[in-house]
Amino acid sequence: MSELCDFGLIGLAVMGENLALNVESRGYRVAVYNRTTSVMEEFIAGRAKGKAFVGCKSIEELVKSLKRPRKVMMLVKAGPAVDAVIDSLKPHLEPGDIIIDGGNTYYADTERRTKEVEGAGFLYSGTGVSGGEEGALKGPSLMPGGSPDSWPHLKPIFQSIAAKVGPNSDIPCCEWVGPRGAGHYVKMVHNGIEYGDMQLICEAYSMLKEGLGLSNEELYDVFEEWDSGDLDSYLIEITKDIFSVKDPDSGQYMVDLVLDRAGAKGTGKWMSQLALDLGVPSTLVTEAVYARGLSARKDERVRASKVLKGPEPRYSGDKKEFIDQVRQALYASKIVSYAQGFVQLQAAAAEHDWPLNYGDCALLWRGGCIIRAVFLDRIKEAFDADPKLENLLLAPYFTEQVDNAQAAWRHVVANAATLGIPVPAFYTALAYYDGYRRERLPANLLQAQRDYFGAHTYERVDKPRGEMFHTEWLDLRKPPK
Repeated sequence: MSELCDFGLIGLAVMGENLALNVESRGYRVAVYNRTTSVMEEFIAGRAKGKAFVGCKSIEELVKSLKRPRKVMMLVKAGPAVDAVIDSLKPHLEPGDIIIDGGNTYYADTERRTKEVEGAGFLYSGTGVSGGEEGALKGPSLMPGGSPDSWPHLKPIFQSIAAKVGPNSDIPCCEWVGPRGAGHYVKMVHNGIEYGDMQLICEAYSMLKEGLGLSNEELYDVFEEWDSGDLDSYLIEITKDIFSVKDPDSGQYMVDLVLDRAGAKGTGKWMSQLALDLGVPSTLVTEAVYARGLSARKDERVRASKVLKGPEPRYSGDKKEFIDQVRQALYASKIVSYAQGFVQLQAAAAEHDWPLNYGDCALLWRGGCIIRAVFLDRIKEAFDADPKLENLLLAPYFTEQVDNAQAAWRHVVANAATLGIPVPAFYTALAYYDGYRRERLPANLLQAQRDYFGAHTYERVDKPRGEMFHTEWLDLRKPPK
């Protein structure tokens, strides 16, 4: 082969094709391989025609076409397929070559694979990629982790293809995250926060549509206004656009024709499960996962709707004022969602000895990804001011914003309950805030109950922390009448 390639990519679904085109557009020569050879040949003859690509019909051919240290990125389905590709690559690699997993992989698998690949003399990078098909082509958010020695070789390529932000659009949404599975864990938390953001927007939509009876035209105007303020974000922008689209055949608004049964790929569930393992209350993503689960029981809900009764969901107060109160409730709940996400990142970093930079994590999500928002600049500023910040709610800006929104937030949640409109993410965000701000919670009674029935012991407020006590509650109780 006359000229060796700078980068190799395995897996040519649309995401893979777009990422390969992005890399090539930055001046790199790219070798591509797909298990189904015809897919590779169609790409080379089509979208890649006339560009600096080499199509390969085998893993061995792909590896031989690359400059050392070889950089091979896999975009294949998470799970056994990744292990199979790694096993196919190993016999053809040389020490120092780099394998990159750009899929939505469970972080623990990346922890394991990093150790195994490094044990074989190679380098490994579990890299979170966000932004979907469009981001892959035009500039994704990249969250690389794995073998630290891989980063100097990947940095020029990854930062060249990543989305750019900042006043001069020159700050790449890509920076080294941490060792082993750190990159994929940060991507998982990104996806969990995405679940929460989407659920909160849907609940705001429900309050405006059902509670106020707003039309799609009115909803478009509301979201257009919100997109120019504190809520300025990709998800608010696309939600606005959705309200404007009509079905070409029927002329009806498309959003009203979409079945209310949500799908999920599992990363939100992973975050919720891992939060339970760590003992951190990531309640908002959990409620968002449950809300999707309830939506999926469509036929059951249809049957229940004919039996179970509730109030008329129509708000009778000032419409304009209530719209702004919903906006404030959405913003305050969003702050809580991100606060919970970063608390979980901090707990995971402590558990796995990952030296995460939380301000940089926020910056990685500032462009190219689904949760990109102006709001993320505030998070970076908060962690830059205090790298050991325990909770975003304690940063002065967020403390002030939540305090300012508190009355409106409570009004919306109370009215949702009164009107019978389900807003579980709004509820849980407010409950978390109220729990977090209280010096004393009723867990003293819970500990007493545990000690009563199971002798689990408890600490006392009037004794040194860590000293444990047990009471024979049955012996000391008031005699029954």
